[in-house]
Amino acid sequence: MEKPTRDSEPAGPPVRRYFWWLIGGCAVVLLVAMLWPRRPALRADASGAASITATGSSSSSGRVAPAHPFARRSSSPAAHPADGLTAEEIVTNKVVQFARNRRKLMHDMAGRLKVKVPPKLDEFFTTAESGKWEDIEAAFKSLAAYKTNLIEAAEKNRDAAGKFGPEDEAWALANLWPSVTEMHGVAEAAHTWPAQRLLDYGNAILDSLRPGTVYLGGTDAGRYIPTLLNETSEGERHVVLTQNAFADGTYLEYTRALYGDRLATLTAEDSQRGFQEYMADAQKRMKHDQEFPNEPKQLRPGENVRVDNNRMQISGQVAVMAINDRLVQILMEKNPGVPFAIEQGFPLNSTYAGATPLGPIMELGSPNQPSAITAERATQAVDYWRNAAQQLNADTTANDSLAIRNAYAKMASEQGALLLARDHAPAAEQAFRIATEISPGQADAVSGYVKYLGERGRFDEAIQVLENALKAAPDNKQFREGAERLRNRKKP
Repeated sequence: MEKPTRDSEPAGPPVRRYFWWLIGGCAVVLLVAMLWPRRPALRADASGAASITATGSSSSSGRVAPAHPFARRSSSPAAHPADGLTAEEIVTNKVVQFARNRRKLMHDMAGRLKVKVPPKLDEFFTTAESGKWEDIEAAFKSLAAYKTNLIEAAEKNRDAAGKFGPEDEAWALANLWPSVTEMHGVAEAAHTWPAQRLLDYGNAILDSLRPGTVYLGGTDAGRYIPTLLNETSEGERHVVLTQNAFADGTYLEYTRALYGDRLATLTAEDSQRGFQEYMADAQKRMKHDQEFPNEPKQLRPGENVRVDNNRMQISGQVAVMAINDRLVQILMEKNPGVPFAIEQGFPLNSTYAGATPLGPIMELGSPNQPSAITAERATQAVDYWRNAAQQLNADTTANDSLAIRNAYAKMASEQGALLLARDHAPAAEQAFRIATEISPGQADAVSGYVKYLGERGRFDEAIQVLENALKAAPDNKQFREGAERLRNRKKP
């Protein structure tokens, strides 16, 4: 499964507790395994100018155009170097500009929360404004360790009344942290992706959005790259959020600071409502599984729900994202008439019922009044990914970058899942196949295609998909075990 974004510390809203879900007599353990690989840092160019973009990028690589008959384009920034600047210089300048923007937002939030900005936060943004990835990464690691130690110490030392608030540096760090998270994520994306490809990818998403669309990004690339371009380029400034952090109260305060004048953002009360609704539903499904052990399980694989000392506990990424799924629906309910689009890091069960393909992503609609996906639209979605695959194959930069191929393959597989959920199986199969051609070892693409083939008894084809995946990722235990299970299933 492609990793979601890095909001792995679900702190509560800016009150005296960090974990808002410890309510209603329920103890909740939300264990989200999120690993972000660290790449070798990049050096400054020969002129001594800061350079955060990856080496070997091409300023002439083909662009995956998002234009389709069903995608209404909004104005967006140009995708190619202008004003005599290379793509690398453009991206580096954008990162520096973004750092200045986020420093200002951090200070504005501090004023709203009536806290003093910890000096170490300002030091981090000074480093970020240098545009040097090696220094940014080192500063981020140091600051993250400092924050963790400070919060742990504060939690141990607070009195019996739970006094731990705005007067504490730890509280300020925790509540201002989302600006640091986004700054680091943007810088890492600029470091990881070849500059022109980063511009192409971000614009493919932004160009697909209708005017006024709220965009939700799920993977690191799908969140941070559009965020960077959205805030540092000409054209409409969309609301760009991540569904992965909706259970984090500090992120909700952050979104209010960013977009509170444009959107009815989620509140702490909304968070509690989403959590309580999920817990009630999970408890009901757990009870069913206990009372009817011979019937199909209603708790989903990876959704860990149990009762310990009369207190319900949940754990696992599936449970966390189920809560976030409900919060997406609440956000849409609070903003009727506002279009929403999504790039998923983790499948959200509610999204497929009302969604339609929109360039490389999906536009959301009401599950109760789903937009029609006609056969023509399904064909257009497949054509989009066929063209994207051809352009990627013709681009040596993309051939050399697994991050690029995985990002596009994941989005193609998500549209395959959408088309399958909306009864367009032939088009879904083509989307899955194209996704595995773009990146044979991308986990979501492989699992989606193998599941599709396996459910139709096409085991030889499914085994071949897994064998191709193993060539790309020979150490992947899941691919190897999956192929072995299918071979055993075929035995007489």
